[in-house]
Amino acid sequence: MTRLILASASPRRLALLAQIGVTPDEVIAADIDESPRPKETPRALALRLAASKAEAVKQEDARVLAADTVVAVGRRILPKTETEQEARGCLALLSGRGHRVYTGLALASAGSLRTRLVETRVTFKQLTPREIDAYIASDEWRGKAGGYAVQGLAARYIHNIIGSYSSVVGLPLYETANLLEAGA
Repeated sequence: MTRLILASASPRRLALLAQIGVTPDEVIAADIDESPRPKETPRALALRLAASKAEAVKQEDARVLAADTVVAVGRRILPKTETEQEARGCLALLSGRGHRVYTGLALASAGSLRTRLVETRVTFKQLTPREIDAYIASDEWRGKAGGYAVQGLAARYIHNIIGSYSSVVGLPLYETANLLEAGA
């Protein structure tokens, strides 16, 4: 069996892999520019970033699994929030409406690159200023696509999810398992 490298430093992705009985032989964070290109769609961005991460870490004797999650309202790509102002802006935009979460997957091995894209629709309840303040105070939003973590405190604000919960967390498990089995 070929070694498996996870091209992500995300503890959530590592925990999700463990949930389906997969333990990477190595974890190497891919260092790439994650900026969207002009007129790039959220779907295209998620796929490009996953593929770029897999290619950046690729090694001849290993399979490299990479993923990237993009949160979007229409064609508007929301940032991985680093400031309180960004997080407040995202939460205000998501409040009371639906959005889409796209997770791109890539598996690089022996000269091949296979990709998958998973789309999930998520609807937030209408958030009060007090709820936004409380979530901001939790600091859970920091570094999260769209300014929230579905597996954390934000779960109380999620009215509906249509699609893959694990994809919104950061790694669609069904598609990941199938990609790994096909590339074994």
